[in-house]
Amino acid sequence: MKYQFDFAAVLAQWPLLLEGAWVTVQLSFLSTVIGFGLGALCAVGRGSRHEWLRRLVGVYVEGIRNTPLLIQSYFLIFGLSSVGVTMPIMVGAVLALVINIGAYTCEIIRAGIESIHKGQLEAADCLGMSKLQVFWHVILRPAVERVYPSLTSQFVLLMLASSIMSSIGAEELLGIANRIQSDTFRNFEIFLVLWVVYLALSYLMRLGFWLLGQIVFTRRRKLGTPL
Repeated sequence: MKYQFDFAAVLAQWPLLLEGAWVTVQLSFLSTVIGFGLGALCAVGRGSRHEWLRRLVGVYVEGIRNTPLLIQSYFLIFGLSSVGVTMPIMVGAVLALVINIGAYTCEIIRAGIESIHKGQLEAADCLGMSKLQVFWHVILRPAVERVYPSLTSQFVLLMLASSIMSSIGAEELLGIANRIQSDTFRNFEIFLVLWVVYLALSYLMRLGFWLLGQIVFTRRRKLGTPL
């Protein structure tokens, strides 16, 4: 049995695919920015001198990292709605992605913070730096610089995982593709196009993070250390 390829019907829907790709980009950008902030705060909390805060962050991190993103998103959209807490689909999608990526970001940044040698903290104290200056210049920024490649990979995975949000009704790239597939019945063609689009988005995202690293981490750029 010979299969007759027909990409014309799929490519004719390029405005819809472009719209879905744009929604995916928006979901990824918002989730990356907010999730990074949440992860950084949680990483600081895990190293806090207050045991209750360490335990609270630990429960959040372990609870999220050991459960599927699909279940988390279903809980936020369908679970909470059953008890009267409703939210727009896109808000729920962003919230689910932020909560998920925040836990992974927390552990990555925590590893970077723990890699900072105590001698650097002692040197900063001898220089009379304030606690805020020590935290920013000696702890957080160098820690993020060391784990930046891992963060980049995790955020790219977040963009790919945003396809799961189609299961809760988000009109992102996969959701649009499923709609086109149901209209055209060209399963092979639509998912091949989808594969190419996600691949392009991944490379563009990595390029964006590389450019950001070149701007933010000037020391690495001068030393020629790869990001």
